Amino acid sequence: MSDASHTSHTTDRAPVRFDTKIAVLLRDDLETWQRLNVTAFLVSGLGTHLPEVIGEPYEDADGVPYLPMFRQPVLVFEGTKETLKAAHARVLSRALPRAVFTSDLFTTGNDRDNRAAVRAVATGELDVVGLAVHGPRNAVDKVLKGARMHP
Repeated sequence: MSDASHTSHTTDRAPVRFDTKIAVLLRDDLETWQRLNVTAFLVSGLGTHLPEVIGEPYEDADGVPYLPMFRQPVLVFEGTKETLKAAHARVLSRALPRAVFTSDLFTTGNDRDNRAAVRAVATGELDVVGLAVHGPRNAVDKVLKGARMHP
């Protein structure tokens, strides 16, 4: 693989270690359907803003085409409300590409109202229930300090 966003090991069977990380942090008190919905919305933001994280289209043995997906895994974490608040502050201080999902978005039904709901709340007052971030592994790890892998 010649992709600049990862470092490859010497054998084809060895795992690929990426220089960057895509991570989603979810609040631990969300319902299962909310966790799935928030994750889907958040990663769609990263994919649209960072075309370099998207791989090539797929095709099966019969030639049926499929859409391209991320080149690397998306790691999903969870944390308390306080963990999300701290991670939100850290991602902003590091100016990393990020997507945010607030509790208010569960009550809206369309993109326009979603944007208006976020715009109506000051940064420090956002009730963040989900956060996606992309960047160098060590920087993303610092943003996620205190979070744990999603079970």
